[in-house]
Amino acid sequence: MPTILGQNQYGKAENRVVKITRDGDTHHIKDLNVSVALSGDMDDVHYSGSNANVLPTDTTKNTVFAFAKEHGIESAEQFGIHLARHFVSSQEPIHRARIRIEEYSWERIATSDGNSKFIGADEVKHSFVRKGQETRVSQITYDGENWEVISGLKDLTVMNSTNSEFWGYVKDRYTTLKEAYDRILATDVSARWRYNWTSDEQRMPNWEKSYEQARKHMLHAFAETYSLSLQQTLYQMGSRIINSRSEIDEIRFSLPNNHHFLVDLEPFGLKNDTADGAVYFAADRPYGLIEATVLRDGVEPKIPVDMTNL
Repeated sequence: MPTILGQNQYGKAENRVVKITRDGDTHHIKDLNVSVALSGDMDDVHYSGSNANVLPTDTTKNTVFAFAKEHGIESAEQFGIHLARHFVSSQEPIHRARIRIEEYSWERIATSDGNSKFIGADEVKHSFVRKGQETRVSQITYDGENWEVISGLKDLTVMNSTNSEFWGYVKDRYTTLKEAYDRILATDVSARWRYNWTSDEQRMPNWEKSYEQARKHMLHAFAETYSLSLQQTLYQMGSRIINSRSEIDEIRFSLPNNHHFLVDLEPFGLKNDTADGAVYFAADRPYGLIEATVLRDGVEPKIPVDMTNL
């Protein structure tokens, strides 16, 4: 049977670029992992092997590093916008560019009191430690006219040691789980939110502030919700962001329920009650996986249900 070419794209994935900005003795770090995917008039290279319309992936890699120097990295979103606009506007065969970025955070290392005299300053302004919290993520897509910016984070581990219950659920012959009226609620937050900025005619959001505020509202909602289910907490987190940030229309979460089970200490003559400060076994698998999208009323969902590769 004859075959035809379907959707296709190409580019250079996972370009690790670190940009140091020097402000006198104070240095600033932007540490990104940038993946470029380009699509357009690429039938010939697949059918005949003609590279006439192909910008080498090595060139896309070089562009990432050159743009980091020429334009700097104000934010992951802004850097992705620069790259996407360049590839679509400078290469006629390219009709669509998708830029995915992971950003790794660093914080300054504080010096000890004794060493401050040795170095002649109260603070070392060029030494950093990698933050062991979340990874910031962005996906910027441009087709020459319209933008789509999806940002978010992954691997943000949070825990409530109380103010969480789980009871009143369906029970059948296979149910062994006991109802819980005071439990640990813990998860590794993976979240993606979509901005309603889609055109150069619109005012562009302040990407850095927007990320910081979205993260703040997410954490506040997690901490302030008395939870009867992880689903309820998820919805409160999404609602808090959308109600607080007018530039965000949609947010999707994937939340594993990191189970903490009370250890049976009765064989040792010990009670293990939550009210007295309990001991738990932290199970890494299997785990419940709660996923849902929260939308501004009247908005159509566009973030993929499966965020595995987003």
